[in-house]
Amino acid sequence: MSDTTIRTYTEEGVSETETERPTVDESEQEHLCPECGGRLASDTEHGETVCTECGLVVEEDEIDRGPEWRAFNPGEKDQKSRVGAPTTNMMHDKGLSTNIGWQDKDAYGNSLNSRQRQKMQRLRTWNERFRTRDSKERNLKQALGEIDRMSSALGLPENVRETASVIYRRALADDLLPGRSIEGVATAAVYAAARQAGVPRSLDEVEMVSRVDKMELTRTYRYVIRELGLEVKPADPESYIPRFASDLELTEEAERRARDLVRSAREAGILSGKSPVGIAAAAIYAAALLTNQKVTQSQVSDVANISEVTIRNRYKELLEAADVPTA
Repeated sequence: MSDTTIRTYTEEGVSETETERPTVDESEQEHLCPECGGRLASDTEHGETVCTECGLVVEEDEIDRGPEWRAFNPGEKDQKSRVGAPTTNMMHDKGLSTNIGWQDKDAYGNSLNSRQRQKMQRLRTWNERFRTRDSKERNLKQALGEIDRMSSALGLPENVRETASVIYRRALADDLLPGRSIEGVATAAVYAAARQAGVPRSLDEVEMVSRVDKMELTRTYRYVIRELGLEVKPADPESYIPRFASDLELTEEAERRARDLVRSAREAGILSGKSPVGIAAAAIYAAALLTNQKVTQSQVSDVANISEVTIRNRYKELLEAADVPTA
């Protein structure tokens, strides 16, 4: 941009002449120092914008828009770099493959004609074949589908499904499946993961949503935790109480009283060798009676999937341990 000469005219004539500096666009002004007009630069290490001429700090505490990780060589940078959706153990290929949607519509929502539908169905078939290259991947795909189905039926959270998927992957990698069914090992993984996460389900509940019987489930479960060295603590009766109380629509007072009964029984040493589900069911029934809420043994039996005889026997033991007189 060339300089512009400005002349000021008065009554006597031309009084003075000065040269006007070239104008600067607003976008250019944003990158210039407000003090000296020097060039601004970003200091990513300190999160500041400074002038390269006079050192003035124009902006501080900037937002770091880079990744949260650090890399010290190109190989480490490529390894840590990531894009797209996060990987998950709940899919046999960890979610890194391409899925072709089942809807026969194009990007604009218009329905495909018969020729295009046949072509897309053929592509789906080949895509499924490419996703499972060998028998191990087909095995894993079927098992993870079973784990997801059973977890949904049991109302288990996502972290339990992820843990169950990892347990099954370890069993598959250690060749624990020969001689055992895919459904049996998948069910054992779900049962173990639920207990590890503190949201256990009883064997009867798991058997109801599984394709294997209780005997095969218990045998496979013991084998898997022994061979993989899993640390699974005995189920705590208190972990069943919130779910039973919610299903029976009991108040918080009844739930709190049931917890107190279980703790009193633990201090008295009467929990050893008894089913934690039976203890929890009896505690819920006793707490409902103590808080004047109408709950029958039959209702508790249906929710906990345990016999009424067990509830009656444990109910008396809990009240005796808590020093509560029985009628």
